[in-house]
Parts: sequence; structure tokens; C-alpha cells
Amino acid sequence: MLSAKQELTRQLDFITRGAVEIIQRQELEERIVASLKEGRPLRIKAGFDPTSPDLHLGHIVLIQKLRQFQELGHEVIFLIGDFTGMIGDPSGVSETRKALTREEVSANAKTYERQIFKTLDPENTRIEFNSRWMQDMRAQDVIELCARYSVARMLERDDFSKRYREQKPVGIHEFLYPLVQGYDSVALKADVELGGTDQKFNLLVGRDLQRDWGQSPQVVMTLPLLEGTDGVRKMSKSFGNAIALEDAPSDMFGKIMSISDGLMYRYYELLTSDDLVAVKQRHPMDAKLALAETLVSRYHGIEAGQRAKDDFQRKFRHREFPENPDATVVLGAADFVDPANPSMSLVELLMRTGLVPSKAEARRLIAQGAILINQERHQRTDAVLPLRSNESYQLKIGKRKYALVKVKT
Repeated sequence: MLSAKQELTRQLDFITRGAVEIIQRQELEERIVASLKEGRPLRIKAGFDPTSPDLHLGHIVLIQKLRQFQELGHEVIFLIGDFTGMIGDPSGVSETRKALTREEVSANAKTYERQIFKTLDPENTRIEFNSRWMQDMRAQDVIELCARYSVARMLERDDFSKRYREQKPVGIHEFLYPLVQGYDSVALKADVELGGTDQKFNLLVGRDLQRDWGQSPQVVMTLPLLEGTDGVRKMSKSFGNAIALEDAPSDMFGKIMSISDGLMYRYYELLTSDDLVAVKQRHPMDAKLALAETLVSRYHGIEAGQRAKDDFQRKFRHREFPENPDATVVLGAADFVDPANPSMSLVELLMRTGLVPSKAEARRLIAQGAILINQERHQRTDAVLPLRSNESYQLKIGKRKYALVKVKT
């Protein structure tokens, strides 16, 4: 059994992994110590506005951190911003967002409840809607809330100040957004609030308002923003660069395969627990196939992941393999020691194509990962390949040479 100090260290290491900023770390330590002493789980809040019906992989960075808090025994509050969703989060945008109707927000919120449990433990997740406390607020209460912050403070936000300097409209209702998000923390008595780096101002408003209401200010933890498939802007359906959790398996697989190699490593870092050093030692195509299969399997099941991979590779082969390869080799019974169970070393198979000048060169190409057979990479220089009678095998040798091997026994 771990001592209190060891448990504190364990929780801090687990919680802070991958975080961009923690305000304040000392306060987080004090909260964990009190939690362990009192046997009371911390209340961990994260808010999501249902502005579209789909959660995407960018949301998962945050949701996975919620899951980690759950694994440590803390209470996770998944806040659906059905009230703030009608205002529209102004964070990081250059113009006023289009307001959504209550019906649109409600319909989207229902899909969120279904999708989050692909990651979170349903038995230890508390779902809240901020309309529960906001819809009954009187005009007097809203005015009192607005009185807590000045216009000057609001213009400290980069997006507000930039739009103001550029003489672009800033709606008064947009100032309400960070105030309502901050008040959510008061209503929920949050110990910790998570958000992307673009949410820092809003999260800090929560700390300020909790002080005003006589509560201990929440610890703020910001997490990285995941870039979308364009590799430039944060993932967002409005930017058209999102990979939704409920995309069809083949669509999700294809979108992941379309990202750059550099972005792929960032996806590994933020969405998986794989050792990034080991991943970078693999051939990029193999690593990307594995990433796509992992993520599709996570959200659609193992069979769907395998099927999406097989379908992608089959389509990729048809698209990439030329109609007239550089060499066609026909292997008959005389080419095998046991014609009933045909097999051949990979080095010998390459030599039979006539496209490799020597066995030494064949081994070099294999070791470099430059040999693909039916779109699967082979890197063992001592590999012996079992072959099937009346089957054909498509070989890609290096970047530009292709051979078709037919087995006739």
C-alpha cells in the first residue's frame, strides 16, 4: 500500500502528464492532499458546447484526461453547455458566431451523451446542463453577474481586442460567454476545470467568480489543441478538418491516412499511450496504418478497425500497382522443395524478379523497409514467405519498381 506522499506523487505524475499549463500547481497538490485525507474525490469539470452533433478527435484530448481523473477515483462532471451553446463561444474566432436555436442545441446535446461513453466510465460520470441554473436567472441576477467584470478586463482577451482594433463587431452577448462559463464553476463548486489552451481566459474567469462567491478558486489545467487534417488550424467541424467519432469506419480510416507524417506523430502523442520513440522507428506508412486501425477500433470495434484497414489496403493496391509491372514471374512446382506447401525466402523471391542486382542489395532494401508485398512491408532479411497455390503477389521494390509474382502449382 502506498503512503500518502507516494500516492500524491503518483496522482500528480498521472494528472499533469501532457498538460500545457496548471494554475496553480501548488493548489492542485493541496487539493489532492485534502482529498486523500478526507476521502472526498475532487470535482473535475470540463464543458462542451453542443454546437454540432459530432464530437471529434480534438475533443478526445480533453475527455481522455477526464478518464485519467476517473481512474484515480475523482468525480468527473461532463458539462453540456446547452445554454452557452446558444451564445456561441467567441474563443479564437474573428467574427461573431451565428446563434443556435434551443432546438438545435438540444438535438446536438443528445448525441454527446451517447458519444462520451466510448471513453468515459458511465457509472462515474456526472452529466450536467448549464441551462439548469441559467434558465431561471432573473434579469437582476444577470446584471449582478455582469457587474463582476469590466469591459477593460474583457478586452484583455486576444480575440476581443483584435476584433476591436480591426473595427469588427463584438456583440455585448459575447461578453456573457466567459461570465456564464465562469459561473458554471460556481454552481458546480468545481475543484479543477480542464480546457484547451484557447480557453485559458474563460477558465480564469471561473477562478475569479468563485472567489467572489466565497469558494476556493478552481485549479485550471489547459491541454494542447489537436490540429485538424489540414495540419494548420485546430480541429473543428466548422473548418472542415475534423475527424468525428461517429464518422463511418472507412471515412475515419481514410481521413487519418490523409494526414502528414509529422501530424501523425502528434496524433500518437495526444491520442494514444504508445511509446513515441518506438513509433518513430517504424516506417511512416506502417505507423499510420497502425494509428488508423487503433482509432477506428476504439470507436467502432476491433472488427471494424481490421475491415477498414483491409479495405483501405485493397483500394490502395488497386490505385498504386501499375497495370504493366516491370516484371512478371511465374513460379511452378519445380521452384519449390515441397510443391504441396510452397515457400521461398524473400531474398530469393526478389532475385527471381530480375529487378535487384544482387542478394546483398536485396538484403539492404529489405532492411530499409523498401519492400512491400501486397502493401505489407517486410523488413526481415531472413524471412521465408509461405506462398499459396494459384495466388498472385504484388511486389513494390523501392520507390519505382514493381513485379507481379504468380504461383502455379
